[in-house]
Amino acid sequence: MRFKVVIPARYASQRLPGKPLVQIAGRPMLQHVYDNAVASGADEVIIATDDERIRQSAEGFGAQACMTSPDHASGTDRIAEAAMQLGWDENTLIVNLQGDEPLMPPANIYQVAENLHRYSEAAIATLCTPILSQEEFLDPNIVKVLRDRHGFALYFSRAPIPVEREQTESAPVRNAHRHIGLYAYRLDYLKAYLKTPACDIEGLERLEQLRALWRGDKIHVDLAQETPGPGVDTHQDLMVVESFMAR
Repeated sequence: MRFKVVIPARYASQRLPGKPLVQIAGRPMLQHVYDNAVASGADEVIIATDDERIRQSAEGFGAQACMTSPDHASGTDRIAEAAMQLGWDENTLIVNLQGDEPLMPPANIYQVAENLHRYSEAAIATLCTPILSQEEFLDPNIVKVLRDRHGFALYFSRAPIPVEREQTESAPVRNAHRHIGLYAYRLDYLKAYLKTPACDIEGLERLEQLRALWRGDKIHVDLAQETPGPGVDTHQDLMVVESFMAR
């Protein structure tokens, strides 16, 4: 199985400006993400950016960078432009690895690609982990996913799902899973997806993957081989990741 990884990275993060270039353990965060992608066994790893500072940093640690439009609404759009610039075949299997996930295990990156390769009826593959605490279950920043008996997604939500009819705050969490924002798809599907306007439920939940379900596409959600460490959205997240790496 051959696959490529594209890491979308933009400089203008509202909550943490210059996020891809913040230093963690003496290296830019983006370099940690890139190193994990390379270790996954991908035959090519590309950093897709709209900022010259990110391009220079990426090339400084040996990565290939692709300059894309600053007008993209999402990393998905940025990945599609990079893939088309590079002339990739329509059947190219692409893993979308976010540039703020320095603790994403290489095994998970390979797993999501292999998952799409194995399930030919799936348009997208992604991963999840069990939710064990009420705190996680109730946190709207943690996306939950419901799966059918074959592992295909029924729904994604920021709300606590599935919820028992008589749910109480002290009740144990059962059958709940946290979605990991790591995706695999083929280029021909990615182009078709991006031609579809955003749907209402996508806007309500602010979850891009709901557009795929609204289209009627299948998303296979495998249990992750390893639980990834936290991503970085804020300065507080950055300190948490630094402590992880120190351990």
